[in-house]
Formats: sequence, structure tokens, C-alpha cells
Amino acid sequence: MPSCTGIEAAAENTGLEVRAALHPAQQPVQALTGGTLILLGTGSSFWPLFKSSPEYQDGLPDPVDSWSERVVGTLAADLGGNAYFPFGGPPYTPFINWALASGRFFTSPSQMLVHDSAGMMISLRGAIHFEQEFDIPPAPLAQSPCDSCPSRPCLAACPVSALADGGPYDLAACHAYLDTSAGAGCMSGGCLARRACPLSRSAGRDPEQTAHHMRHFHPQ
Repeated sequence: MPSCTGIEAAAENTGLEVRAALHPAQQPVQALTGGTLILLGTGSSFWPLFKSSPEYQDGLPDPVDSWSERVVGTLAADLGGNAYFPFGGPPYTPFINWALASGRFFTSPSQMLVHDSAGMMISLRGAIHFEQEFDIPPAPLAQSPCDSCPSRPCLAACPVSALADGGPYDLAACHAYLDTSAGAGCMSGGCLARRACPLSRSAGRDPEQTAHHMRHFHPQ
């Protein structure tokens, strides 16, 4: 029988962390009906491990996705589960639905997902579904951390107000700003709204990882 502790240890050895766990029979989600679902995201040790991987060094497109397929796929096979990924569609696996159902993720005022410990500096790389239902820790928060964040710095941080309270996200304004010299700080350090979240500041993400993400989000 798998255990959450064993899965956490195996994931940490690869640079991943268990970011959420849920029982689909008790917390109904799309696409799954039973067992135990584990959501995996990058941890503080991810970037140096990824940089030493063949996917980082081979020069092929989408290295993080390729790394995720190999690493999460291997974890799933070793642990006796089935791997799922948030990329490769359409159709896409319903990761946002799964994340919100877990009680570990919430919709922020800016409409981006916020995690109860990593804030907006969250990168889900895959999930493993097990047919067995085994014990998982309860979600630590009963409500969104945004409810106790009256200043909502994520809304004020964007210099072009691309993120409005309740949405929608002005993607065109965001990309236009990143094309200017003023957007260089966002390209190298990441989205100012994500960085402004108080929880993001303690997420431990390597700045190089954030810059890599920005280059893929906004190629120049």
C-alpha cells in the first residue's frame, strides 16, 4: 500500500514536492472517481537538479515538460500509480479543478491560483493517481489565505494593471509591457503580482527558474 510519507520522500529526491493530495470519492473532481490523487510541484531543490538533467542540456523544445514526463512517469511506475500532466493538450487534464478541490489551492483576487504555502510561485509538474485510497494529511487552511490579506498586493503590483480584481486578465497589456525596456525586471525576476504575494516570498524558488519560465511565456 502506498503511503503519503513514502511518496513525499520519493518526490523530494527528484526536486518535486507533494503540493496537494485528495480522495476523489470524497472530494469529487473531473475525470477521476476514486482512489488517491497526489499533485506534484517543483520544490526548492528542483532547479539545480533540472540543470544537470539531459532534458536541460539537449537543446530540444519544452525541456521542463520533457523532464516532467520522465521523472513523474518514473515515480508513478515505481510507486504503482498512473501519471497525469498539465500539458500536452488539448484536451487538457483538469489540473485546476483538481487543485481547487484539494483545499490546498485557492483562486486569488487576480484569478491566479495561490497555494497555502508557496503562494503564487507554484509550478505543478504532474500528478499521480493511485487506485487505493490511503491516508492523506488534511488541508491546513479552512479558507483562502487571501481572505486574511486585506492589502491584496497582487492587484497593485502590476505596472500596467493587467490583473484586475476578479479578472479578466489583460494578456495583451502584459505582453506589450514585457516588450519594453521597463519590462526587463519582470523578465528576469518574474511577474510582479506573483512576487508581491506574501506567501510567494518564502517559496524558495530559484530566480533562474522564474526567468526560464518568463522566457517561455514571452519569447523575445
